[in-house]
Amino acid sequence: MKLSTKGRYAVMAMVDLARHAQAKPVSLSDIAARQEISLSYLEQLFARLRRAGLVKSVRGPGGGYRLALGSAETRVSQIILAVDEPIKATRCTEMGTTGCRADRSKCLTHDLWEELGNQIHIFLNSVTLLDVLERKLAPRIAEAPVPAKSDSIAAVG
Repeated sequence: MKLSTKGRYAVMAMVDLARHAQAKPVSLSDIAARQEISLSYLEQLFARLRRAGLVKSVRGPGGGYRLALGSAETRVSQIILAVDEPIKATRCTEMGTTGCRADRSKCLTHDLWEELGNQIHIFLNSVTLLDVLERKLAPRIAEAPVPAKSDSIAAVG
């Protein structure tokens, strides 16, 4: 799966917002400077995040953005989906239930990549902004089952 800059930058900006929006709204120019992201690009992303109900804008002097939900309630998957970033690992195009190839069949590895995309979505849906801020990802990753040596590719053949 390739996550574009749109999804990565939106998550980076939202983590920055969660970190700095304790006392007052945070301006996009501050986020842009800290994260080295173009201000005009952030404005486009935050328009989508606002429409999705993930951030609230505060107008006037000292205005900026706040999280609409707490950092413990805002999930990384919500952010990525809000900026129209599909979470999928297959290169296949959507062609309904019949298949992704021109002859309406599924490619040989379609189910593999589709399930990988599902697992990525499950993982990103389990991670909140607070988890990222508190660096609570390592235990989650460490809990993943490790294949036995007989299951590994190196053991084959």
